[in-house]
Amino acid sequence: MTLAEREVVQITAAATHGCGFCVAGHTKVATAKAGLPGAQVEALRGVRTTGEAKLDAVQAFTTAVIATRGKVEDADLAALKAAGYDDQAALEVVLGVSLATLCNFANNLGQPPLNPQLEDYRWDGLKAAE
Repeated sequence: MTLAEREVVQITAAATHGCGFCVAGHTKVATAKAGLPGAQVEALRGVRTTGEAKLDAVQAFTTAVIATRGKVEDADLAALKAAGYDDQAALEVVLGVSLATLCNFANNLGQPPLNPQLEDYRWDGLKAAE
């Protein structure tokens, strides 16, 4: 997976988990290093589709992995593969969600202040699922 695709996983997970710290950090990486356009990043921050088929497939599969705790439906995996991904990419999404979950939950618990260099990327959006 590309850096942009990995950032789709990270932003989707962070927004789903309500972690403003991680959304801000990954927004910076997505825009400054991965080259994702602002409109696509804003869509991801709202856990919405981006309009880019491959990224939307990664976003949808990430959402499915989180919602099912990894026990995705066959159709979810088939949709990811239909977008051009393979089993390795599916596992990369699972591993990305795992890493994100650890970081998101730790930051949600600790509530660290946002680093000054991330202030332009502040996110106070979605609430974590209850």
